[in-house]
Amino acid sequence: MMENSSSQPRRFLFLQGPHGPFFARLGRMLKRAGCEVWRIGFNAGDAAFWRDRVSYLPFNGTPDSWPAHISSLLDEKCITDLVLYGDTRPIHASAIAAAKTRGITVHVFEEGYIRPFWITYERDGANGHSRLMQLSLPEMQDALATSDMETALPPAHWGDMRHHIFYGALYHWFVMFLNQRYPNFRPHRTISVAKEFRLYIRRLILMPLQAVERRIATWRVRNGGFPYHLALLQLEHDSSFQKHSPFETMTEFLELVLGEFEKGAPGHHHLVIKAHPLEDGRVPVRKTVKEIAKKLGITDRVHYVRGGKLAQLLDEARTAVTVNSTAGQQALWRGVPLRIFGSAVYDKPEFISRQPLAEFFANPTRPNAQAYRDYRRFLLETSQLPGGFYSRHGRRQLLRQIVDLMLVKDSPYATFQQGTAAPRQQLRVVNNG
Repeated sequence: MMENSSSQPRRFLFLQGPHGPFFARLGRMLKRAGCEVWRIGFNAGDAAFWRDRVSYLPFNGTPDSWPAHISSLLDEKCITDLVLYGDTRPIHASAIAAAKTRGITVHVFEEGYIRPFWITYERDGANGHSRLMQLSLPEMQDALATSDMETALPPAHWGDMRHHIFYGALYHWFVMFLNQRYPNFRPHRTISVAKEFRLYIRRLILMPLQAVERRIATWRVRNGGFPYHLALLQLEHDSSFQKHSPFETMTEFLELVLGEFEKGAPGHHHLVIKAHPLEDGRVPVRKTVKEIAKKLGITDRVHYVRGGKLAQLLDEARTAVTVNSTAGQQALWRGVPLRIFGSAVYDKPEFISRQPLAEFFANPTRPNAQAYRDYRRFLLETSQLPGGFYSRHGRRQLLRQIVDLMLVKDSPYATFQQGTAAPRQQLRVVNNG
């Protein structure tokens, strides 16, 4: 049930969100729903995309002063709801801790667990902190017993990758040149804002050339006539890799994968290293792959493919291996055996291999296809919403549903398990390709 309109208004406090105007649009719609809304800004990029100066609260303090500041602000404004994108960056982790001690509802946005054209909306935590980590498949299947939703196929087009990169570059431009008001700001990444901005610009400029290179590399693999295994990489600085995996660097993961491939895979099999679509060169992945392959004497059996659409490579892959990338679910959807190494919301024994990696490359166990279809249906009924943060079309699609979900008492998972109809449209997939 939605909150009674005669009760006290909900008071939402926004922290950092996806690059671009999504949080501003969401805040505006919450106000129209009768809620009070504030936004804390930590730099000029945050300020640029939140034009309502009355509700904007700049934070100019040092990182050490943040925990006391957020605690005081939550009390001063009588906040009932905290809204943020990603739950692991230090300022968000501190805020979540303070909110939970006060019984404040925490709304967490993330990129979609099922991609490309969905986003994730959860309560309290995402990825390794998600409620999905404690839910078993039988519990999900029990909840699905009363559902008749058909499982939808994902669209064929990423939708807003260029918008994502553009807003990232623009955000960092504001931080580079207009950040005088925030002398104590420290980015949650390990590299400087200036370098991050240059990487975004370089990525935008090189996109057409890299797309051609990717198509050629993919064609060579698909027409090579050899069986192959896929290693699905993610960004080394991504929170899922840093906070929910046993590796500190991508090099550690690559050494493990290539070493076990050399030990276990038949001699005529090849290994395809698939980079993340947003890989920008801050980590020399391609160089590292070449060096490890040369050291192991398997250079002629290892291929590197830049990020982009994954479907063509997955369709003919023998296996897939990843740390905890959401791309693993694309492998499961196709029935490709999958081995992972980090905490992932889809790490269920019914469809994730537990074999030693060398043995997995030699003789992989296949996933239970029906079990995965049930799991995927559960996600689409609960935390996965069609739309996106970055393109205008994606935001419009997302905003049609998200406010109603935020105003109900319980999380999407609890609402569905209770047999209560969530206030959302029946999922209809539109092919944007």
